[in-house]
Amino acid sequence: MPVYRWVAETSRGKTIRGETEASDEKIARLQLKRRNLTVVKIKPKSKDLFENLAFLQPKVKAKDLVIFTRQFSTLIDSGLPLVQSLTLLTEQTDNKTLKGILKQISRDVEGGLGLAEALKKHPKVFNNLYVNLVAAGETGGVLDTILQRLAAHIEKAEKLRSTIRGAMVYPAVVVTVAVMVITVILVFVIPVFEDLFSGMGANLPAPTQLVVNISRFTKGNFLYILGGLVLIALAFRSYRKTSRGRKVTDALALRLPVFGPLLRKVAVARFTRTLGTMITSGVPILDALDIVARTSGNVILEEVIYDVRSSIAEGQNIADPLSESDLFPKMVVQMIAVGEATGALDSMLEKIASFYDEEVDAAVAALTAMLEPMMIVFLGGAVGGLVIAMYLPIFKMAAVIG
Repeated sequence: MPVYRWVAETSRGKTIRGETEASDEKIARLQLKRRNLTVVKIKPKSKDLFENLAFLQPKVKAKDLVIFTRQFSTLIDSGLPLVQSLTLLTEQTDNKTLKGILKQISRDVEGGLGLAEALKKHPKVFNNLYVNLVAAGETGGVLDTILQRLAAHIEKAEKLRSTIRGAMVYPAVVVTVAVMVITVILVFVIPVFEDLFSGMGANLPAPTQLVVNISRFTKGNFLYILGGLVLIALAFRSYRKTSRGRKVTDALALRLPVFGPLLRKVAVARFTRTLGTMITSGVPILDALDIVARTSGNVILEEVIYDVRSSIAEGQNIADPLSESDLFPKMVVQMIAVGEATGALDSMLEKIASFYDEEVDAAVAALTAMLEPMMIVFLGGAVGGLVIAMYLPIFKMAAVIG
């Protein structure tokens, strides 16, 4: 169906712009008239040549989802009908991918499908947590409140993810730059020195000879080395996709000497915040734990959560299975046990999540402060070692001449 861009005036004289979908221009004008808008300008939207190529379309970021969720909550709270709210948000969003998804959701809801069921058709944007909370909001008649909680949850989860990403990116960038610099020196700079030293007719110092040998090997087998690294990366990725591979790599990640404790704190923060949000929103505990397990992002944590679920299904409590795992500190287990005993589990989980958010921030700051000098020493030592090795014969020759 064609899309029309329009400029119109409201009853108060305010000029607004937007897009609307209609079979022809006459129908588009009629739709705008029903909304008490006076059309100033309207024309068909030019077609995007790449709109059918999914990989070229913009991704729906967490920020886009938060804005949509908050605006949706405001419109529902103001008493606007569901379909009209979705239509209005579709016209206002700038993200083409989200705009297309909202159009489909609006059609599905208008056709009689529940909002949660319509959202469920788009799992890449609306995950199980989002869909189930919306379903709970629809059932309880508190959709606007649930959407506000969802927006706050997404914001906090994205902040946590950004913090971790920042901690991981810095060492990765430094190591990548170091490897590139060393490769350039070995492939392009060292051969020049080698040609210079070959005319000296003397044995090279051991460090210099070692660097020359490494340079020869790297230059002669560069494509093989590059291909080997690519194959290793692909093999690791394939192994990671298997159930055993994912379990092994997730377990190793939690045992890393520097990043392991940080990942454990992230796991605790994510578990407590997601479970707390779902319980507060009225999702049954067994359903909430199932969703939390599937969205945990770590197989080891997922197994622990399913143990907790089985424990509750058998009439036991949450704290005992958590205490058997080394993922959760004793303080966290005790606080959960207290919350469960007093009937304030949701608020207790929120307090734990807030505490561990601060713990993660502090851990990342400490990790960055520790890694910065280590990375500088590593990069300076590697490049400086190569330079010194190359200048040793020159120093030796200068000493002989002296």
